[in-house]
Amino acid sequence: MATVPAFGLRRLNSRQWLHTFRPPPSPSLSHSLSCLASPSSLEESEEDTLSNTTTTTVTTNPNSHNKTKSFFPKRGQTLELVCETLAFKGKGVCKAADSGFVLMCDRALPGERFLGRVTRKKGSYAEVTKLKTITPHRDAVEAPCEYAPHCGGCKAQNLLYEAQIRLKEQQVHELVVHVGKFSSKDPEFISIMKPIVPCDIQFNYRNKMEFSFGDKKWVPKELLQEQREGADDYALGLHAPGFFDRVLNVDKCLLQSEPANRVLAAIQDCWRDPQFGLSPYNCHSHLGFLKHLMLRTGRDVRTGLPELMVNFVTSSYKPELLKPLVEKCVAIPEVVSIMNNVNTSVGNTSVGEEEYTLYGKSAITEILRGLTFQISANSFFQTNTHQAEVLYKIIEECACLKGDDSEIVLDLFCGTGTIGLTLAKRVRHVYGYEVVPQAISDARRNAKLNGICNASFVQGDLNKIDDNFGKGFPKPDIVISDPNRPGMHIKLIKYLLKLKAARIIYVSCNPATCARDIDYICHGVSEKNIEGCYRLRSLQPVDMFPHTPHTECVCLLELVD
Repeated sequence: MATVPAFGLRRLNSRQWLHTFRPPPSPSLSHSLSCLASPSSLEESEEDTLSNTTTTTVTTNPNSHNKTKSFFPKRGQTLELVCETLAFKGKGVCKAADSGFVLMCDRALPGERFLGRVTRKKGSYAEVTKLKTITPHRDAVEAPCEYAPHCGGCKAQNLLYEAQIRLKEQQVHELVVHVGKFSSKDPEFISIMKPIVPCDIQFNYRNKMEFSFGDKKWVPKELLQEQREGADDYALGLHAPGFFDRVLNVDKCLLQSEPANRVLAAIQDCWRDPQFGLSPYNCHSHLGFLKHLMLRTGRDVRTGLPELMVNFVTSSYKPELLKPLVEKCVAIPEVVSIMNNVNTSVGNTSVGEEEYTLYGKSAITEILRGLTFQISANSFFQTNTHQAEVLYKIIEECACLKGDDSEIVLDLFCGTGTIGLTLAKRVRHVYGYEVVPQAISDARRNAKLNGICNASFVQGDLNKIDDNFGKGFPKPDIVISDPNRPGMHIKLIKYLLKLKAARIIYVSCNPATCARDIDYICHGVSEKNIEGCYRLRSLQPVDMFPHTPHTECVCLLELVD
């Protein structure tokens, strides 16, 4: 296990701090939360930020009962606002007095009173940039990371962890009610909605981080005077929020392992040296060599100690240019693999058309639920190994396996097969489907590595299934679906309703689309003549990514007789 900073580790064995949900928000806010639940609604953009606009200050007090004319903010207006709750992607939701018009503000916390400037209006809501905090949130803390005010990776570091997960639990609750159309007045609702499972380790939990090289360093406004031209403008770090071509230089990330941070520091120390002739890739001119640096942390099966893979993504294959960086990395004992993915396309992806091993082995290993998994440079694997143990245990409990080797499991969006393989030894057969060919290859290799012969993995796009889908395997007793953020395609939902498996376990990384899909599966879609035939038995939120707005959910759906 990676070393954890003293400020980052809290073991939360008691849930006394999980306060009772506050009453549902007002109808106007509830409607806005439902509308804002779609992924496309909250894409971050700073391109419309106003810099030299004359503004007026208007106070909007939600507690005011004065009957004035409806207020609709104008672009460039400065407002005094109170954040009421958090919406999808962690943006603060505020309301204008009288009209109830919704304003969204990045990095605003519930209960916080602040001054904000309207940057743009988007139909049913407007976006606001926070200028100054007047009264902070009662659970506000000092963020331990120096990049927290500017990096978009973990926006909630300045909020006490207990408050973070309380808000995440509340957000899931509201989405299930307002998007999923489940009544909170139903007597069974309290038993269906489980309290969120916190993460015992809040820092150094990520086993994979991807950094970008860039020739346009993004510098916060207050530090612009310190910026200099030339090689000093080069950056290795994370993309600045709202910019695909600007990189915030990062020397250390508190979310990745300590060995990974040592590698990052070693590379930062030398890659700009003119004698090495290394240039960052420019996404406009398409010139330059270095594109990305990917760091993956696993565990040695024999010793249990960390082992590290370093993956350089470059625009061409020139191993001689990477030699100085390779030598720096090899000096760090935990580094057992150095890869070079070559991506000649003009796109910004980190997956290469060709892959070369520059040092050591081509894959690292990790242990999960007693199984050994090989992780290659581009393999999908749960990013938080520690919390994945918790997540997979919950999935296994929801499966309610008989353990007599009689049941068939259909594992949709199976990735590298981790969920299905952890269940395989207790069932008759696992059938996994995944669109990414490399993931299917990894799943088959991992099955063989663990001596599992009752698992079959098929490559196919579950968003493009036809009437022939499902004819290649017997009817499953249990379906596990773990889609990506957009959720399940309506074609797949129709197939599941026609299949009528006894249980569906829906694992979601997006509570908004999760709520939408379980609404379809349970309640149907009248305008599409789709009739639901399942009952939601339990919904378990799991915090997989502390300090971020992301929440995982495990839903158990049972067929209605």
